[in-house]
Amino acid sequence: MNTHLPLLRRFALVTVFFATVFMGGCGGGPTLAPVSGVVTLDGKPYPNAVVNFQPVATNGIDAPGLGSMAITDENGKFTLKYDNVKPGAVVGKHVIRIVTNGVFTAPQNEEGTGSDDELPKEAKVDPIPPEWFDPNNPKHFDVPAGGTDQANFAITSKKAKKK
Repeated sequence: MNTHLPLLRRFALVTVFFATVFMGGCGGGPTLAPVSGVVTLDGKPYPNAVVNFQPVATNGIDAPGLGSMAITDENGKFTLKYDNVKPGAVVGKHVIRIVTNGVFTAPQNEEGTGSDDELPKEAKVDPIPPEWFDPNNPKHFDVPAGGTDQANFAITSKKAKKK
């Protein structure tokens, strides 16, 4: 039986997992920097997107810290919070994942539409292409030590690519 968890619940489970793995033995914690930006879909500000930054292990640091996330406002703007509490994100390289809040992600076909055979009737297919949440094709962003307000992501839907 295929079950689907709402997106925020999945992020909560991931956060709990990383907290359990990384918090043991942590001293003062990682260096954080403020991060904000805008998400657009097909050239327009995209509201209600979940933006997730997960730090990548580099330079011998196996546990760089917890992830940061935010939900875009009506203008597509977001400001990350580390572990859903502190403003910012860990300084360094991150894997970026962006999906629409509360929308189930269905497999996409060549036309950019999903297969809803296994989804609840009230579920909608995410207009954000699956590569923005695909662990095999990760998107990256480097958080500078001074932070940034230019973490902007211009996403093109498969429908727009076909035009």
